[in-house]
Amino acid sequence: MALTDITAPLEQEGTKSVVRAWLAKVGDTLKVNDPIVELETDKVSVEVAAETAGVLAEILMQPGEAAEPGAILGRMQAGEAATAQPAPKAETAEPAAAAPSALAATPARAIGSFDPELRLSPSVRRLLVETELDPTTLTGTGKGGRITREDVEAALQNPQSAKPSKPASEPAAPRVSGKVTSVPHDTMRLRIAEHMSHSVSVAPHVTAVFEADFGAIIAHRKANKAAFEKQGVNLTLTAYVVAAAARAMDAAPAVNARWFDDRLELYDDVNIGIGTALGDKGLVVPVIHHTQSLSLLGIAKQIGELTDKARAGKLARADVQGGTFSISNHGVSGTLIATPIIINQPQSAILGIGKLEKRVVVRQIDGADAMLIRPMAYVSLTIDHRALDGHQTNAWLTRFVEVLEGWRD
Repeated sequence: MALTDITAPLEQEGTKSVVRAWLAKVGDTLKVNDPIVELETDKVSVEVAAETAGVLAEILMQPGEAAEPGAILGRMQAGEAATAQPAPKAETAEPAAAAPSALAATPARAIGSFDPELRLSPSVRRLLVETELDPTTLTGTGKGGRITREDVEAALQNPQSAKPSKPASEPAAPRVSGKVTSVPHDTMRLRIAEHMSHSVSVAPHVTAVFEADFGAIIAHRKANKAAFEKQGVNLTLTAYVVAAAARAMDAAPAVNARWFDDRLELYDDVNIGIGTALGDKGLVVPVIHHTQSLSLLGIAKQIGELTDKARAGKLARADVQGGTFSISNHGVSGTLIATPIIINQPQSAILGIGKLEKRVVVRQIDGADAMLIRPMAYVSLTIDHRALDGHQTNAWLTRFVEVLEGWRD
């Protein structure tokens, strides 16, 4: 009977993925859209689902192995479980040949990982890590006894039925030797490191810094925040920043572009990614698509939805793809200026927003200089100097600041 390949998604926004865990075993009967295997990148965890009904016949890539776009992960076979053939055992290899696979598997055994046989979804695994529950003490009510979020939440309502997750074979605490704490890198941290190192190595980063008065948008937000809340939307200052960035693209279109060795691609659509911190777990960049055609309400709504999904570990692949420009709002954690902010390759620029604080500034009032106290922040544009020059950078920042300071909508 013919076998059907299970392949890694072709689109993964320029970053590698690794096999995180198999959610089915060889011989399992699967329906269309049943999850089979989980992949993880520096941005998002993705479940690859069955495209046809059948039986999992072969597993070709093990947890920890890098999965390039289109890589064959395993194979499906139509029919009942009894007709499935087990995956062939690997031939005995010399120790030197086995070493790379062992090293490649290390990220998948990072702190907070679980036995792949449990077939836990990304959201369930994150919930178990956060609550420190031991999945082996839970009774799964999903297909084939699989543990669901509802099972974990039910256990939280009845703490006596579960115990903290600290498997003896894989401790949930870092290894300690003397005064040294060793924390294995998880897959997301390794992918972020690779992505950042690549950007710095290929792109000459140059940063320009302007100062912006946030008084106009603070006043507008104060006057409109309640109206937005009645529509279920939280109006944040970030929404204004995104809207102003989209408008500023007219002043320097190459800011909304991607650099390739043989061309620069400029885009009509302004798809803005917003760096969202996940604490010690790393950083993801969900993307607001078509911001040039969205109202302030539409932008604010999408920011809220994407931020909630990011922090709950529920971002879909489409939520982090297609970005043409990025924003790093590093000021929320207290930074005045961060430079250079690493460009999200192959994009040509990234905007940085520093800490908003009251400062004394000099303004002309009725032809005379006056010292005023204003809500100010440093705003920076880090560019790929292969794609942009100083005059374009300054033109973009000038327009960006003009929009913020002259906000009247």
